[in-house]
Amino acid sequence: MRKIAHISDLHFGTEDPLVARGLLKELTARSPHLVAISGDLTQRARKREFVAARAFLNELAPPIVVVPGNHDIPLYNLLARFLRPLAGYGKFITPDLHPSYRDDEMVVMGTNTARSNTWKDGRISLKQIERLREQFESAATVPLKVLVAHHPFIPHEHDGGAALVGRLPLALQMLEECGCDLILAGHLHQAYSGNQAAYHLQRKRSILIAQAGTGISRRRRNEPNTYNYIEYHDDQLRLEVRGWQGAKFETVTVKQFHRRDDGWTAHTA
Repeated sequence: MRKIAHISDLHFGTEDPLVARGLLKELTARSPHLVAISGDLTQRARKREFVAARAFLNELAPPIVVVPGNHDIPLYNLLARFLRPLAGYGKFITPDLHPSYRDDEMVVMGTNTARSNTWKDGRISLKQIERLREQFESAATVPLKVLVAHHPFIPHEHDGGAALVGRLPLALQMLEECGCDLILAGHLHQAYSGNQAAYHLQRKRSILIAQAGTGISRRRRNEPNTYNYIEYHDDQLRLEVRGWQGAKFETVTVKQFHRRDDGWTAHTA
């Protein structure tokens, strides 16, 4: 069995210290094999926010796969935004914008979808697509293949107008061809999940997509702070949304999926 804790949109600078401590306690108790963080570690990419984010990461047991979000690029410092957009992220979090983790049961690839020439939207480049293709193809025999990115690949069922990651059709074509099973993302501060085949009808193979809400920030959208806890074993995947209930994290929803040759099928526990 492999266990992944998927957290997103920490937004240090707007964090709730009580929730942050609760999340660290929760992750220590649950001991996932991997923590995947899908961007927006800071609110305004300021030094003190990166320092706080780094201190939080230091409390997590490795391994960690972390990617930046649009808030990790300076907004008001235009010189830094366009000349050195991820300098702070590289200094305090990691200079690796293509992080990865691999063991006998899963391979997890991260990619940076944040861009300095747009306020909040993101995209994936042709070079990134080919790099991911090479990485996933080299892990063809690994049972579970996961991508971590910041910007969403499917819309929320009640917010169809939210912008999805740029070059999405090309990215999904590559991920389908390479056998990607699961995409973890954030950005919208809403916890939801779905099957890419239900939204992108030109794709034949289903890929499960899990969006995480905001992990510890006060910048919530009509839902509590949440994170995703994922368990995978022998073609079975359990996706549990854990939400802050004032004193600790508790289960909000649970979905279970079975993987077939053409992708995932939801089933009842």
